[in-house]
Amino acid sequence: MIRITPIRLIDAEGEQVGVVETAEAQRMAQEAGLDLVEISPDIRPPVCKIMDYGKYKYELSKRENKGAKQAELKEIRLGRSIKIDPHDVGIRVDQSRRFLIAGHKVQLTQRFRGREMAHKELGIERLHQICIDLADVAKVEMSPRWTGRQASIVLAPDKPKIEAYKRKLAAEGKEHEENLEELEAQIAAQNAEVGDDDTDTDTNAEPKPKKDKKSKGKKDDRIANPVDDEVADLLGE
Repeated sequence: MIRITPIRLIDAEGEQVGVVETAEAQRMAQEAGLDLVEISPDIRPPVCKIMDYGKYKYELSKRENKGAKQAELKEIRLGRSIKIDPHDVGIRVDQSRRFLIAGHKVQLTQRFRGREMAHKELGIERLHQICIDLADVAKVEMSPRWTGRQASIVLAPDKPKIEAYKRKLAAEGKEHEENLEELEAQIAAQNAEVGDDDTDTDTNAEPKPKKDKKSKGKKDDRIANPVDDEVADLLGE
């Protein structure tokens, strides 16, 4: 029962009636065959609305259940080997951020091919850097774990940090994209390109003979990937 009077009333159509005595508002609710529900009790005068209380509770329960949706584990693969372009790593960091802010855990997987296994520190350093890059919204739930020729970490959402991050975006006049359908499709395509096969077909392959310099075609003017150069130096290529 609403004991405070007067109240600020909203009618069943959502229209502002204004400040009225509580008894008058209750009479109006009874005539409409509905209930008088206090929806903002902490202000003065409190705000009340004429509505179907049972339906209101049902809709409120649906919203709460939707918000409490169980978090899912999203896997993002960092290419087929440690020779992944830094720009592509940045894309995967942004993808991970969106999943984390939406409340999902993220598993990032780094693959190793052939002699890259002799330089695991390159992949581990990359995973460590990703943890640093996402430290403003996430916490490490599982440190690097090895499965065959791949290492994975799991990041979990850090709710207080995420709320602070959202406030920062709002202060800067920016919005966070919450529609994940397009992102899900993008991740699925990326992971499919990498594949599920953990075997390494290059391990026992014979070294490829060097081509005669005279047989080279037009000079390749593409910018070299610094990651490829670093790996090639370490592997003696």
